[in-house]
Amino acid sequence: MRAAEPGAARITVRIVDEDEGRELNRDYRGKDYATNVLTFAYDEGEDMPLPEGLPLMGDLVLCRQVVEREAAEQGKALDAHYAHLSVHGMLHLQGFDHEDDADAEEMEARERQILAALGYADPYAGER
Repeated sequence: MRAAEPGAARITVRIVDEDEGRELNRDYRGKDYATNVLTFAYDEGEDMPLPEGLPLMGDLVLCRQVVEREAAEQGKALDAHYAHLSVHGMLHLQGFDHEDDADAEEMEARERQILAALGYADPYAGER
C-alpha cells in the first residue's frame, strides 16, 4: 500500500467471500457478480466531500475466491496477484481509472512501475 501511496493515508483493507463481494459490487456498482477488488474513496460523490488537507482515505475490498481463481487461471503466484490488485485499488483511490485506452495505459504503466520496485513481474505481460 505504501509503495502506491507514500504519503499519508488511512485505508481499511477487507478480504471478503464471494457472496459479500457480489453483494457489494451489485449494491454499489450495479454489477451482479463478485469482482476481484472494489475501492471506496471517502471523498467520492457530492454528498460528503472531505475537508482539504486530509490524507487519502478509503476502503479497499478484495474478494478472496475471485483473487485465488484469477491467480490460478493466469498462472500467477497468489502473493503477486494480491500485490497487483492492492496497488490497482490504491491507484483507484487516488483517482486513476481505466475507462478509456489512454487512462488505462497510464494506470497500467504506474502499476508496472510500482510492482517492479517491489520485485514483482509485469502483471499484464501475458495480455500482450
